[in-house]
Amino acid sequence: MSRPLHVLHAEDSDDDAQLIMHALTDSGLEVIPRRVETEAAYIAGLDPAPDLILADYSMPQFSAARALDLLQRQRLDIPFIVISGHIGADAAVALMKAGAHDYLLKHDLARL
Repeated sequence: MSRPLHVLHAEDSDDDAQLIMHALTDSGLEVIPRRVETEAAYIAGLDPAPDLILADYSMPQFSAARALDLLQRQRLDIPFIVISGHIGADAAVALMKAGAHDYLLKHDLARL
């Protein structure tokens, strides 16, 4: 049996967080999520290091771009996926160039 996947999830919407976690568990993964909405909580969530980081593109108090920057400053090599209800091609490309591993639209969670 494989060990559970520890996921740090930066997301401000309860509904979206539940949908995303259901998408992961429906794919057969055992997930231990840690959901955060602020920069301070995100930084705390990096210790111990999670197996995966999922970040909403834009939140009232925090952004995926900032989360990615903080991850890189910690020099941690953790897969980082941006999830958004809407993200333009330019923003997606900029995040990928900055180091994000992938991005998904919230209506296409089956790709997760």
